[in-house]
Amino acid sequence: MSKTVAPLKKRTFLEWARSRDGQKVFVMIAFMVIPLVLLFTFTYLPFAEMFGFSFYKMKYVGERKFVGLKNYIKVFERDDCFGALKLSLYYMAGSIVQLALSLYLATVLSFKVKGGNIFKGFMFFPYLINGIAVGFIFKFFYTRGFVFDTVLQWCGFQLDNLPYWLKDQSINNISLVATSVWRYFGQNMVLFIGAIMSVDSELYEAAMLDGANKFQQFIYIILPSIKTIITLNVILSITGSLSAFEPPYVITDGANGTGTYFVVMHEIAHTQQKVGLASAMAIILLLIIFVATILQKLFFKYVFKNAEDEDINAAVRREKKLARAAARKAGR
Repeated sequence: MSKTVAPLKKRTFLEWARSRDGQKVFVMIAFMVIPLVLLFTFTYLPFAEMFGFSFYKMKYVGERKFVGLKNYIKVFERDDCFGALKLSLYYMAGSIVQLALSLYLATVLSFKVKGGNIFKGFMFFPYLINGIAVGFIFKFFYTRGFVFDTVLQWCGFQLDNLPYWLKDQSINNISLVATSVWRYFGQNMVLFIGAIMSVDSELYEAAMLDGANKFQQFIYIILPSIKTIITLNVILSITGSLSAFEPPYVITDGANGTGTYFVVMHEIAHTQQKVGLASAMAIILLLIIFVATILQKLFFKYVFKNAEDEDINAAVRREKKLARAAARKAGR
């Protein structure tokens, strides 16, 4: 005899909400909605307000006067604003030095080196220090007759022949860029080390079987394998160079031609109380960073366009080389 199956009773909404399935859905919705609400409240809404301010001549308190695009035109007409943009080229050059140094040290420290872990810790430590504290450290480091000058005098230099590291406009921006390089290259180095250590060690073995030296292994194995991290570090470094603030603000307060775009924007917004002009400066900087990021992605897409095919071909070659090596050992 066939047994009749009783139809399932439909659950009410409250029963479903109290069930395990309902609680899962509520948790997922909460994890989606709460971050979006916070992001909208503290990021997108303030940005929309700032974008609106950029079309007005206004202070923090008082009347507002609609001026249209005049604030944006003033950004390029004022010498301090446009000059600060050109000053970013110093920091871009420093970011290239920073990336090259980080990649070199990461390549060396990714392999077995005596004291390598201690050295990694020392190099990464500056990144953990607060930016304001770093500024005060180097403010005294570069002060006339203090730490840097004393070290150079130990090396045989005369104090009278040394420049004023923070006043001489031919050298002061280079001094500030060196501060940023010292602080951030450890972070880039750690990211590079993590990427390099994830490369399959069999690739090095196959390359050595073909007689490849260390430099060739770096060019043909390491660089293509860590292209994603290289792209990320370049984007972070270039965008960071466009928004440099802490070293020039704390060390020199933007004096003697060291005022970066952010320092000038801070001066216009908080000292001169030209909120509309400062908002326009912020929007222009955002557009510059956006364009720079797109160009960098396109550049690296072009540079590494054949990287995936090369990875596949390298894997095939690696298998063949390892097979030949195994055959040689078996023949012995």
